[in-house]
Amino acid sequence: MGEQHTVKFPQEVIDEYAALGVDLPALFSAGHLGQRMGVQILEASAERVVGTMPVEGNTQPYGLLHGGASAVLAETIGSIGAMLHGGSSKLAVGVDLNCTHHRGVRSGLVTGVATPVHRGRSSATYEIVITDEADKRVCSARLTCMLKDAPTG
Repeated sequence: MGEQHTVKFPQEVIDEYAALGVDLPALFSAGHLGQRMGVQILEASAERVVGTMPVEGNTQPYGLLHGGASAVLAETIGSIGAMLHGGSSKLAVGVDLNCTHHRGVRSGLVTGVATPVHRGRSSATYEIVITDEADKRVCSARLTCMLKDAPTG
């Protein structure tokens, strides 16, 4: 969980945020909750965001991956996609999250992949597929974010 890794960003995104003096890995991280849950972002662009999360430490009383943990992973990577779509002039705020849990997972790592369903001026919707290490679907999620103007100054 404490290991260092580098997120892959498109060069134009790196250039846009570097011009503003913004630390991209910090801005597009999983945040405090994601850090506690071991979420790691591997790849990030408006077209595709990939993140992983360990099952260990994120289970419910039966020893299965907690559905809320899957929701955290889904909202994290979907929000990052929406933020990258909106660009530096917008903030992405989640307004709807739907998760369908297909199978239980007791160990290992789950991987989430977020891809856009809709990318507009004021909202963005991403489909998130979470799979286990055998590439079996664990959860299907959909996140819609409102894109608000970022504060200036």
